[in-house]
Amino acid sequence: MKFNPDEIKEATKKDFDAAWNEGKKYLASKEINEQYPRYSLNYGKPHPVFDTIQRLREAYMRLGFEEFMNPVIVEDRDVHKQFGYEALAVLDRCFYLAGLPRPNVGISDERIEQIKSILEGIDDAGIEKIRLILHSYKKGEIEGDDLVPDMASKLNVPDSKVAVMIDRVFPEFKSIKPEASGKTLRSHMTSGWFISLGELEEYRKTPLRLFSVDRVFRREQAEDATRLMAYYSASCVIMDENVSVEDGKAVAAGLISQFGFSNFKFMPDEKRSKYYVPDTQIEVFAYHPKLVGSNTKYSDGWVEVATFGIYSPSALSQYGISCPVMNLGMGVERLAMILHDSTDVRALTYPQFQYRTGWVMPDSEIARMVYVDDVPSTDVGREIQDAIVRTCEEHGNTESPCGFTAWEGELYGKNIIVKVVEPEENTKLCGPATMNELVVFNGELLGLPRMKKWDKVFDNGTGAGFRFIDAFAARCAKEIERAAQEGRGSETRARIIKVPSEINIRIDPIAQRYITGNNKKIDTRGPVFTTVKMEIVN
Repeated sequence: MKFNPDEIKEATKKDFDAAWNEGKKYLASKEINEQYPRYSLNYGKPHPVFDTIQRLREAYMRLGFEEFMNPVIVEDRDVHKQFGYEALAVLDRCFYLAGLPRPNVGISDERIEQIKSILEGIDDAGIEKIRLILHSYKKGEIEGDDLVPDMASKLNVPDSKVAVMIDRVFPEFKSIKPEASGKTLRSHMTSGWFISLGELEEYRKTPLRLFSVDRVFRREQAEDATRLMAYYSASCVIMDENVSVEDGKAVAAGLISQFGFSNFKFMPDEKRSKYYVPDTQIEVFAYHPKLVGSNTKYSDGWVEVATFGIYSPSALSQYGISCPVMNLGMGVERLAMILHDSTDVRALTYPQFQYRTGWVMPDSEIARMVYVDDVPSTDVGREIQDAIVRTCEEHGNTESPCGFTAWEGELYGKNIIVKVVEPEENTKLCGPATMNELVVFNGELLGLPRMKKWDKVFDNGTGAGFRFIDAFAARCAKEIERAAQEGRGSETRARIIKVPSEINIRIDPIAQRYITGNNKKIDTRGPVFTTVKMEIVN
């Protein structure tokens, strides 16, 4: 069940332990049904990037490559070995890893009093246990994620109380600053390949054909529609004494052709990275027919999809590697953008943040988020709802004053009669908006009558599947059920509708936020002027 985050935050602030224990009451409870299965789970939807990764893995293996995992954490001295005097430029784009130093924490008399006020019943022996545990933590004998549970176990108190005590009594834990190490997050898959191949040189015979599809990290100045700080690289190597640029061309064509690309162009890469042999660094351009005429920079059908080259002996020798190596790499997200018709890598990779880059919700999705709010809960109630709708459809244009019996029968042991009435003169049983339909068109929710004026909206929009009268009749039936249970009559009216709730329409907050956030309309106004009465008869 849903809960109010603000209330939970406030309760947590007052008493963390009590709020934490209360969390169980928000879990949904399902009645146990002995029949198996009790409920079913449908087939899910793959993420476009991981879908592309899986296809790349299969494509590489079809070409005879073996899958490998390369180190993600690379010492900066390795970057210097691999990139030579380009290392500083590479390291400028690397994320360095840092860790928190362990503070030297003392326990003063004032702190002892604070501890005793939080951990009720703690004695001097308990204080000494805390002192010893903190000392062991400082020396590295206890890991950070074991500190609270270890202390709680030795003191025989709830771990939530220990967490509160550490937070309030020892500010040193909150004021410590990270200290950088010489370790970096891999910015090029190449950094991992050198390390791996240096190890394999000792015990694997060549030729070796290896691939890895994994994360790399770049400290970009900013992320935009074409760049992320963390993305996937689909990289491979061929380690063979006779390897050449022609191997790179063959791998590129064999790999990329499995994704619908038909023609290829190979052009020298102007970057000329120093970890490649001069004049072997090649960019791969591939032609994809579905890109032709597209609203992208690839409207001519050609797109850069990969880069390959022959590793420099100068870099290989730093790892004792004696055999030439061809390396090819490509960005997975770039390929996924082409395969999934995306123009923004952020929206493709992180759809949960799509509102930051242009949240687009189709009319059909909005329509699925528009509901009838109150509905009857019994079969008889649903009969009454249908009867009210039929009566309004058949007699809605009858001149008033008038009234028609919609339903008679028994409900909750009471004999009742349900009527649709209009006592006022010179009008009709139902107002002109009663049969308006709910339709979503160009991101707007509208309540409109079926007439030629609105043909474009109904032809191109998405209907919510119900009309004003359907929603109103459902509310009437719900009210009739409630009144019959209580042994009384009821009267439910709809007048001039100004907002959806007045006609029993509920809009999911997500859809409402999308519509209003994009300056679109929710217009369900209209004169309904319909009244339903229920009387209990003997």
